[in-house]
Amino acid sequence: MAEENAALATVDKRPINPALKLALELGPVALFVLTYNFGDRFAAMLGLTGILEKPIFLATAVIMVATVVAIGFSWILTRTLPAMPLVTVVVVSVFGGLTLYLQDDLFIKLKPTIVNTLFGVTLLGGMMFGKSLLRVVLDSSFPMDDEGWAKLTWRWGFFFLVLAIVNEVVWRNFSESFWVGFKLWGMTGLTFLFVASQAPLMMRHSTEEDED
Repeated sequence: MAEENAALATVDKRPINPALKLALELGPVALFVLTYNFGDRFAAMLGLTGILEKPIFLATAVIMVATVVAIGFSWILTRTLPAMPLVTVVVVSVFGGLTLYLQDDLFIKLKPTIVNTLFGVTLLGGMMFGKSLLRVVLDSSFPMDDEGWAKLTWRWGFFFLVLAIVNEVVWRNFSESFWVGFKLWGMTGLTFLFVASQAPLMMRHSTEEDED
């Protein structure tokens, strides 16, 4: 374990353009929504048959491929594999695979619930043992004191659980097309609003001036 940590510490972490980073993170979901909305046309144009004729299943196949491609590009550009995107790839592959194999869209609809619950429980569980796992992931990007990292980790942990609950409410009570659109615009909008709301906390506990 010590050797693995040492190896990770010596990896050349290359900077990545913020716009490109955002595109890699949101690209798979955007393609999922696009494929779903135009799935009938894509299926007819490509001559697809079977379950791929249905937009939700074709969109599931697309997001599986796009997520793997996105993390591959991220590795090429930064030479790192961030923990959260890596977990997302695994869950998307598993639940997307179950969706296609069993021909049941329940699994792809549960994917955001599972991912957000996993992230939330992991962050909150770490804090219960006095460990800010969020700091481990983002320390080099946001210099803050211990109190700031603790507060931010608690908030992110609960926010991830809120996203899991919201996903359950939406897919269970609204149409499939509404859920698909909400997956991109609603979830992304909520996340951006939450991130913006944490700016005052991060500024109060920033240690950047002290380091300078």
